[in-house]
Amino acid sequence: MILQPSSRLSIGFGIGLALRRQHSRPAEHVALQASRHDEATNISAPAKHSPQNSRVAHMNMANAVHSALEAAMELEPKSCVFGEDVAFGGVFRCTVGLQSRFGKNRCFNTPLSEQVNEAAKYRYRSGGMYNVGGLTLRAPYGAVGHGGAYHSQSPESFFCHVPGLKVVIPSSPMEAKGLLLASIFEPDPVVFFEPKMMYRTSAEDVPTGSFTIPLGKARVISTGQDITLVGWGQQVVVLMEAAKLAKQEGVSCEIIDLRTLQPWDRETVIASVEKTGRLLVSHEAPLTGGFGAELVAEVTKKAFTSLLSPPVRVCGMDTPFPLVLESIYLPSALRVLEAIKSSVLY
Repeated sequence: MILQPSSRLSIGFGIGLALRRQHSRPAEHVALQASRHDEATNISAPAKHSPQNSRVAHMNMANAVHSALEAAMELEPKSCVFGEDVAFGGVFRCTVGLQSRFGKNRCFNTPLSEQVNEAAKYRYRSGGMYNVGGLTLRAPYGAVGHGGAYHSQSPESFFCHVPGLKVVIPSSPMEAKGLLLASIFEPDPVVFFEPKMMYRTSAEDVPTGSFTIPLGKARVISTGQDITLVGWGQQVVVLMEAAKLAKQEGVSCEIIDLRTLQPWDRETVIASVEKTGRLLVSHEAPLTGGFGAELVAEVTKKAFTSLLSPPVRVCGMDTPFPLVLESIYLPSALRVLEAIKSSVLY
């Protein structure tokens, strides 16, 4: 199926996907949406009814999902449902009868794709008897300078939320080799993100032989007294630049390269904040739901009495990466510097 730009998607993880053309919504559907908008905004308005929603039936969640899919497929001939097991009705019975009613071209199964999920649970599920044999998943990551909405993305939080996976992001060639070798020899599955912007822009002397850098242990790049700066990947370079600018204004920064996001080194970060009294976390990913929020929450809990100002995050924006304005989207050294000054002067 080719999805046109005007298509809208409603995705159900593992149980199907419904497609509806936005520009071809029937009048009854528009009326129903308008009624819901009035309710959401607390505007008093006469209820707008259509033949599809004039009756009431007692439903559980599965019934309601089935009813919505059925209504969408009735209202929009181009909509379809596809996913794992949806043809026979799905394991939760939310798509029962849709294939027989609308045909195999509009309700059909797709192949299973659960490798990462299975890998993350394998040792836990076997009670520690088995692992996945040192599985390491490498992936380019982050901004590239001109990647736009698709090639410049920082999805580390997605994977940090999967128990059983380890997530590693290096910040230099030395770090990349040592952490990658450690990941390869790690029995648990590791997602190893390689900052795209650093493939050619970062170079240093690296041992040619085999060596490892322990996973789960952060690196203190430089010590300081006034504020703790924490980042990973390419953003560590930005923090180092910001710290140099802050030093010119009399502010001493302690810089921590987190290295491993899952599990992350709580002890090193918390000990640093207890010393400096301030925390700044910076990452390329959007602010909302970013992994920086996890650090801020934990530090606030464990080092609350040591804080001299609220922890701050300097992150990407809650929008897709723009193509020509990527440099504005990304947290720059100047943005970090302004946040440092605001925290110190709080």
